[in-house]
Amino acid sequence: MTGDDHVLARDLAGQAGQRLLELRAQGGDPDVLRKAGDRLSHEFLTAALAGQRPGDVVLSEEGADNPARLGARRVWIVDPLDGTREYGEGRADWAVHVGLAIDGVATIGAVALPGLPLTLSSADVPAAPRRPAGRLRLLVSRTRPAPEALAVAAALDAELVPMGSAGAKTMAVVRGEADVYLHSGGQFEWDNCAPVAVARAAGLHVSRLNGGPLRYNQADTRVPDLLVCCTELAERVIGLAARA
Repeated sequence: MTGDDHVLARDLAGQAGQRLLELRAQGGDPDVLRKAGDRLSHEFLTAALAGQRPGDVVLSEEGADNPARLGARRVWIVDPLDGTREYGEGRADWAVHVGLAIDGVATIGAVALPGLPLTLSSADVPAAPRRPAGRLRLLVSRTRPAPEALAVAAALDAELVPMGSAGAKTMAVVRGEADVYLHSGGQFEWDNCAPVAVARAAGLHVSRLNGGPLRYNQADTRVPDLLVCCTELAERVIGLAARA
């Protein structure tokens, strides 16, 4: 592992986020803005990684898949603009993800939340705060909450917290703004590689819904499901998800 990888991920995510803020400040049609933002951030991140880490491979949501990554130990997995809907709507719950998977494990990551503004990184993320007393808070998608998440929330009598980007939701757990992020269906490796690395560095539980490990740089880049929560809730939530 290169010692500066954590810092590189943090710096690139933050710089891409700043470029996206500047682009959005120019205004324009939301659909055009979303597409331009994806392209701008993708081109910046891939060029920067090619220059800074020429021996590594990059997997980006906005780029063509490079089959060479399957034989590589180090693969940067990036989502140039996670939460394009929210970005185009002028909201704050969108993110830039820069992650590094080493031997299939989300090892290094940075998630920029430019609308706050804030960048959280595996380089220096503080430990997740202790869960406060009171009703549990479970994060769900603004537009398509997973049925399993709704079932688990009902079983826990948890408050539903709708939010946009997967990175924003994961960072809400890292920051102590919510207790559980449970997702099933519709994600790919770039949606959660960097957030998972940051959440793990903060001492949170991260896994598949069945408690199994998350693996990256796979031939099929789909990630069927995801659980991020404080460690003391993990066993209970996994059990409820299995019944759901």
